[in-house]
Amino acid sequence: MKATFCTRREFCALFVFLTVFVLISVLRHMDILEFQPKFNSTIIMPRVSTHPNEIHSFCTFQPLSPEDALEERLILDSTAWPETPLLPAPISLQQTSDPAHSTVTILPGRKGGQWHVGDQLEVMIQTSDFQGRPKKSGGDFLLASLHNRKLEAGVAGQVVDHLNGSYSAVFSLPWEGDAQVEVTLVHSGEAISVLNRLNREQPDRVYFKSLFHSGSLSETTLCNVCLRPTQQPLCNYTDLRTGEPWFCYKPKNLSCDARINHYEGGFKEKVLNSNEEKLFQSGVNMKVYIRASGPANVTVLPQKEGQPHVKSSTVTSGPSGYYYQGVWRALGGTTVREFTASAISQCLKGKVVHMYGDSTIRQWYEFLNAALPDLKEFDQHNPKRTGPHMSLDYANNILLTYRSHGPPIHFPPMDTRVLHYIANELDGLVGEPNTVVVFTIWAHFGPFPMEIYIRRLQSIRRAVVRLLDTTPGTLVFIRTANPRSLTLYVTINYSDWYTLRRDKVLRAIFKGLKVHLIDAWEMTLAHHLPHDLHPPPPIIRNMINYLLSYICPQNGS
Repeated sequence: MKATFCTRREFCALFVFLTVFVLISVLRHMDILEFQPKFNSTIIMPRVSTHPNEIHSFCTFQPLSPEDALEERLILDSTAWPETPLLPAPISLQQTSDPAHSTVTILPGRKGGQWHVGDQLEVMIQTSDFQGRPKKSGGDFLLASLHNRKLEAGVAGQVVDHLNGSYSAVFSLPWEGDAQVEVTLVHSGEAISVLNRLNREQPDRVYFKSLFHSGSLSETTLCNVCLRPTQQPLCNYTDLRTGEPWFCYKPKNLSCDARINHYEGGFKEKVLNSNEEKLFQSGVNMKVYIRASGPANVTVLPQKEGQPHVKSSTVTSGPSGYYYQGVWRALGGTTVREFTASAISQCLKGKVVHMYGDSTIRQWYEFLNAALPDLKEFDQHNPKRTGPHMSLDYANNILLTYRSHGPPIHFPPMDTRVLHYIANELDGLVGEPNTVVVFTIWAHFGPFPMEIYIRRLQSIRRAVVRLLDTTPGTLVFIRTANPRSLTLYVTINYSDWYTLRRDKVLRAIFKGLKVHLIDAWEMTLAHHLPHDLHPPPPIIRNMINYLLSYICPQNGS
């Protein structure tokens, strides 16, 4: 029987018109004519965009499943930051939040100004601009913590934005004695508006390079997850299994298959104008303490009979733990113990520990190598920063490995053959109860659109689910992000604001899975030591104790 597609002339004409219209629309909205690659390196011809509104449309995203697309939308909505009303250009510093004119006020306790262990302390923060006028909008980024240096005690506070220039910070009171309130303005809402714009318009402000080599020919080109379209063709290195995008400009005289390494290229130095740079001044309006309008400390009395030691906040979720006598005490989950070198060896005996991520997880690898005298690193002649690395304690049958995550990673030159994505590594593992997986992935994703980070975590989560489905006894740990010291360069690319939002995304994506979070954010914020990308040894030691307490709980063998 002969198939008939058009039975009437007018319908045929309409069908042809609609087909041509759809085809033209698709081509007009494509920044890059993409093809599904059959190999790891594919040449694609970019279309040059001349429309002024398309300056940030050069980030290419692979289609998501309906479920992943819905999750991405919900996560973006749930982690959205309160908008600050736009100031007229040029931005005036005088109208932005000034920590010197802002105040912190301890609110009276419910018991006539007395607080007991297990109570909550609430403070009110009122922000004002550089002219001393109270702010009327929210959106500032504040950090709050409570400390007692003599007791080496500390706990993170939970900040609530009332969207009118005032904020609350709520603290659990887990120890007896003095407690000093510290509230820090990290960024004004106006500064955050600038950071948000940078990620939309200049996701390529941190860039990478690759060397291409064949015979006597060598060329170096720019690479990135987002590359601006030019007349120069692109090499498409999108990972076939995970769909993670990566591109390099094609060398003029070499093929895409001649790429031999990946390394940090640099960063654009002038991405802000002089007025915008004033919003990011150390000691003025970036990571500066806000003074107290009255006393900045309270005295916490002993716990009352029948009162819980620490209760969750009625305004926000409570802390994940606190420090006391320099030791992290987790709230919920396992009891954290201190591990000596011999206890670490006993705990890890017969185990394989795989660590994946950036330099903040390499710290853990290095800490364990230094702590265990019988753990010997196998010299693979790989650079210290990039790895991969492997250590073995033959007598105790302990194997420890470290491998960095795939691009974007801002490291010295790495052979492309060792540049692996975490999801692919997890898919290659044969897990068992004596296998421990630890990973972190956050520090290198600041300059890029949130969609890139969400999709990376979604692919890792799928691999974690597959691993736990096949070997349920495998232990999986995620080290969360942590605040760091800030300079102008660090801020415009890797601000704590970028980090905090990605930390919230990570927690949302892995919520409900049988994984354990090591809360590096609160463990850094609650400690009295200065913030650092690589937290100092006392904090790392507590993180390792936290990890080992999960691997070898007190009631375990």
